[in-house]
Amino acid sequence: MRFSPLDAQHRLLDAKMVPFGGWDMPLAYPSGTLAEHAACRTGAVIFDVSHLGTVRVEGPTAFDQLQACLTNDLSRIAPGRAQYTHLLNKDDASVLDDIIVWWVSDQVFDVMPNASNTDRVVAAIGGTDTTTTRAVIAVQGPEARVVVEKVCVEAAAVKRFTVEEVQVCGYACVVAGTGYTGEDGIEIAVPNDGAAVVWNALCKAGAIPAGLGARDTLRLEAGLPLHGHELGEGISSLQAGLEWVVAWDKPDFYGKTALMKEKNRGVDRRLVGISIPGRRPARDGTRVLDSAGDEIGFISSGNFSPTLSHCVAMAFVKPSTAVGDSVSMDVRGTLINGVVVVTPFVAKKK
Repeated sequence: MRFSPLDAQHRLLDAKMVPFGGWDMPLAYPSGTLAEHAACRTGAVIFDVSHLGTVRVEGPTAFDQLQACLTNDLSRIAPGRAQYTHLLNKDDASVLDDIIVWWVSDQVFDVMPNASNTDRVVAAIGGTDTTTTRAVIAVQGPEARVVVEKVCVEAAAVKRFTVEEVQVCGYACVVAGTGYTGEDGIEIAVPNDGAAVVWNALCKAGAIPAGLGARDTLRLEAGLPLHGHELGEGISSLQAGLEWVVAWDKPDFYGKTALMKEKNRGVDRRLVGISIPGRRPARDGTRVLDSAGDEIGFISSGNFSPTLSHCVAMAFVKPSTAVGDSVSMDVRGTLINGVVVVTPFVAKKK
């Protein structure tokens, strides 16, 4: 089991700790997931996301190295920007990981894998695993920048999907305008020895600590994929509705041939959103039936939506399934009705 540099802070706050991707991380604080979720939608919360990996790829070949591996096209951005991308299995184009790349400076990239995928990402793209050298703190919500500005004006000014090296509380940090909640916000990679100082300063400035429970309900409302659910073994970028991260005009990337074959023949399933009345969720693995009672797919993620006050889910279904179609879910022998809808379930505020 691995522990965050902020582990002591979570325990001082009496967080409920749970294993996640090989890390011991906070599920929720005494206020509870619903309150933490609401705080992110209306104010500002602070997450410890140190379980995410950081792989430093640098040097004169770094750009070409990443271009040859990842689906998206780094030439679409420039130093000081971030980009969402996929790393595919070379043989079947399954998504080995979905990744944010922080282009820190001319020849320096921080590749941010999911918690349990860092080793496989290093094996595929090279670079150095620097995860153990830093904490990553995410401040999210419509008031996130107001809160961060009280601690560091320069960090609060980092725009969406940009990356800057900034001194925060006297520590050299990398700050990116990224997140996983559907709200505005920033993420701060801070050296281990400064993690508690920065965390405490942001909490004092008004950020409400939030755990993995709220992070999951927030990302689900935003229609964002979770590796192991909407992405992973046997699931391609096309099935997940994420073709926009695929730069077909690049000469090559891992899995391109297999992915092109799937594109040409058409996907055999696709990811959709389902709105479900009531408070009984359809969890991952639940069968999805069409109006005739025939099985058309399965739920990949499902939960109660605190913002909408009813349940929502994402599901892989037959490609002929359309928005507006009535469906039902077999939840432990009881059929629960739903309707196919466009995601996100909760749109980001303008």
